[in-house]
Amino acid sequence: MEWMLDHVSLLVADVIRARNFYEQVLGLVPSPLRPIMSFDGVWYDLNGVQLHLLCLPNPEAGLARPLHGGRDRHVAFRVQNLDALCLRLQTHGVAYTLSQSGRQALFCRDPDDNALEIMIAGS
Repeated sequence: MEWMLDHVSLLVADVIRARNFYEQVLGLVPSPLRPIMSFDGVWYDLNGVQLHLLCLPNPEAGLARPLHGGRDRHVAFRVQNLDALCLRLQTHGVAYTLSQSGRQALFCRDPDDNALEIMIAGS
């Protein structure tokens, strides 16, 4: 049996705030494929794998998260230019930490405290 990742879903409290982060800070483009659902949200197509942001109550709201996202559950993305992303994050005042393994990767959090790992493609 061959397995492939289809999508990852993250809970968000405010779709406008989340979209600002994912679109203005990270540069993602919304997918038109999201059907009308009983709750608000947005989908992003990332080369065949989708990221779904779901505006639903978070059962873990207020839970203390580790400072370094690598020590928390996280979703990982690959980019071609990590330096350009670091500059975008700094410009928008988004805190991040570098990978503690020495890889070319960083960890940051979205406005809803979801941990994101972003690494250089091929590392």
